[in-house]
Amino acid sequence: MKKKLRLDAGQIEMIDDASARIYASKSPAERLKIASGMWRSAKKLLTLSIKSQYPHWSEQEISREVIRRLSHGAL
Repeated sequence: MKKKLRLDAGQIEMIDDASARIYASKSPAERLKIASGMWRSAKKLLTLSIKSQYPHWSEQEISREVIRRLSHGAL
């Protein structure tokens, strides 16, 4: 029986069983390296998106908005 996947606003993330096993087999340092790479990728994509949405903004304004979004408005 195939497991039904939940896709709604209450679902923050989903990972399949195979991926979960792969991540579980990694050392803490390897998992941290993977997470760091994902964070850098997200930051880069967000920066490019904001630059395209607001081409008149300075690098400082773009950087501030990236930080604001990644910190969920805490900064």
